[in-house]
Amino acid sequence: MYLLNHTDIRTVHRSLFERRNCLGVFSVAGQMRGAAPTTEPLYIQFEDEETANTWLALLRSYAMPEVYGRWLSPEDGGLYRMWRQVDLTCLQGRNLGVTHPLSDEPPTAEQEAKAEADAIDMDVYCEIYINGILCGRTTVKKGIGSPDWHERFVLPDLPPFETLEIVVWREKRLTRPSIIGTVVIVLVNFRRGDAVEGWFPVLNGGQASSTQAGEMRLKIRVDEEIILPYHVYSRMLKTLHSRNHLDWMQDLETRLKMKNVNQNIMSIAIAKNVLLENIMELADREVDGTQTCDRGNTVFTKTVELYMSWYGMAFLEASVGPSIRRLCAEKVAIEVDPVRIGRGGRAVEKNVDLLVTWCQEFWDRIYDARRQCPPELRRLFEHIRRLVETRYRVRDDHNRELPWQSVSAFCFLRFIVPAILHPHLFGLLPGLPDVAVQRSLTLIAKVVQSLANLNPTVQKEEFMRGVKDFLTNSLQAMIDYIFVVSTPEPGTGVKGPLTPLSSDKHERLRIMNALRHRSAIAPVLHREAIPLLPHLLDIPRHLAVVTSVVVRYSRTQNFQSMKQGTPEDKYFADFCTRCLEVEEQALFRVSKLAAKPRRQHSEPVIKMPAPPPPSSPVPPSPSSSWKLPTRERKISASAVSPTRRRTRKSSRPSTAPSSDEPGSDSFSRRSFGSSVAEPRSPNGQNHPPLPSPLPTLTSPSGADGYEARPRSKRPALVHHPRSTSTDSALVRKPAAEPLQSPTSDSSVDASDEAGKRRKNIFRSILTRR
Repeated sequence: MYLLNHTDIRTVHRSLFERRNCLGVFSVAGQMRGAAPTTEPLYIQFEDEETANTWLALLRSYAMPEVYGRWLSPEDGGLYRMWRQVDLTCLQGRNLGVTHPLSDEPPTAEQEAKAEADAIDMDVYCEIYINGILCGRTTVKKGIGSPDWHERFVLPDLPPFETLEIVVWREKRLTRPSIIGTVVIVLVNFRRGDAVEGWFPVLNGGQASSTQAGEMRLKIRVDEEIILPYHVYSRMLKTLHSRNHLDWMQDLETRLKMKNVNQNIMSIAIAKNVLLENIMELADREVDGTQTCDRGNTVFTKTVELYMSWYGMAFLEASVGPSIRRLCAEKVAIEVDPVRIGRGGRAVEKNVDLLVTWCQEFWDRIYDARRQCPPELRRLFEHIRRLVETRYRVRDDHNRELPWQSVSAFCFLRFIVPAILHPHLFGLLPGLPDVAVQRSLTLIAKVVQSLANLNPTVQKEEFMRGVKDFLTNSLQAMIDYIFVVSTPEPGTGVKGPLTPLSSDKHERLRIMNALRHRSAIAPVLHREAIPLLPHLLDIPRHLAVVTSVVVRYSRTQNFQSMKQGTPEDKYFADFCTRCLEVEEQALFRVSKLAAKPRRQHSEPVIKMPAPPPPSSPVPPSPSSSWKLPTRERKISASAVSPTRRRTRKSSRPSTAPSSDEPGSDSFSRRSFGSSVAEPRSPNGQNHPPLPSPLPTLTSPSGADGYEARPRSKRPALVHHPRSTSTDSALVRKPAAEPLQSPTSDSSVDASDEAGKRRKNIFRSILTRR
């Protein structure tokens, strides 16, 4: 572990093994010690999310974070560290398999019509590679050259960027799959911090090919942030904690049109243990106001949705996950509309009976899981129920059910019912269900929502009246359900622990003691790089993201600070000022690193945490007691093209000094075979060139202590046996079966390219886009 970097130990996307709670340990030749050194990734599955998070934090405490300038700031262990993430959504493809010469001009209407006429009926899926490592795959989709996926891949904690590749495969029943083509995106040059959506060309034959085999519509967001020591954010934190965190979310959304920082602000509030308190305070205002607190699309309702998703995913999985997957696996098609069926009486009655049967199955499982509702949600629902009881003076029959309906409006209307309608958005399915199955889920969701409204007589469609008996018979059970999920269990007060300990309490305590021991002797930046349990929070990272987005949006929106005005204006102006101060400090540290020569060998070296003594409470390896389930297809980290690839170098971040600075090491720029593939908008027009917000430089030695990586050559891709539909992902294997993850051997290409001089470094560094 001492030879690994933090970015070598990261979570594995569930699509790779169709399983949750998996960690991956990645390495190259020379990093793993043992009788038989290997470069194959090591994948470990854990029994639950809490255990996986605990082991991730422990393993990273032994690895090296990507810290820069440690010899210039020994008191902090460095000047700053880096964090990267790719958020990719594979939306759809078009004209896949139809080859034609690659052109910079958008296709004409005649060319598009010809391509659609030549489209091939086939099954396709995609594999996602970052820096040559397989990170995820889509489901298999049927379609005549134009499949729809709408599958999202959030890949955090990545190493220095090189390329993002989406390999499009054609699945065949009797023979091996064949490659249709590849979308190659150079992440070094990709715009940071903004979502880019468009049509990207699928190149047939590799990156240097001049043949296009269709297009992929992708939505990509690339983040790369400089993270400063925690104390640098102290004034910003003081301002942030001076008022309700949800008020900041509302101000950022209304004044700067920002909608992508809510998760980070919520994480900061959770670390401060004030999120539930803030939500309750805002709930008091919503109920006292004129608008309905549970029906409006306000910051309060949006935050409650995020809050339920944060704490309630295991509860949601237990409530509807198995039923949804069984419905999709059996391809149940329900239709009760006589117009859609095209037949009369008997066919409609049969489908209504089928609908009632499945509604009963869904409701039985939802009801059985009521006591698994986490204490965080119970306390919130209780507060909302009591607020409504007090506000509306529930006495007469007309308002008697309002408290129950206020709870069900959040629990069902904004959580359980949306999960039934769109299970792939909640991680309950790997991809979009079939059209017929989607219609079945829609009908079931309507019935469940009617039950949650506690009014079985309300049915807009005549053909839905057949479920009235089911609603009437289940009404009392629904009231009992709402009472249970809105009543905290004894011993779980508001100020109590937010998350109970795992079943293996003794092992958890041993791991926490080991983390505490290692954190005490680690430098500041190294200690702060270890995520906080149980939710893997990284407060400096969340603050860095908020700062970066506020600075970027304030410039984009031409925001003018208002020192005079309402108290809210002054609060917001002060917050923007604090963000600008942090930005200036980041630029100062970047310039300091760029201007100074690297540490001489005679200078003292900051000591890294030594291995704990034998008496230290270090837990045993999880591999001795947990076995991973098998899967039908092999996992390969092999390449798309068998041609010789460039050397993989550990790139310094965009803020690293260049070779033309006196006393600095020689740096070599990353070289690519072709430029970034530019996306095309849905109307066929090319987007403007994507500017790189920061200069991109590389170092053969990487960050301080962050070991350089020679990139391995990737041989030709190995066949991954798959089924021809999404259904293969719906049936999970028993946890006792071993998991196979063979990968192709990698050979090290150690040849380095000659360094190129970079001019005007300060102009590039000090211009932050």
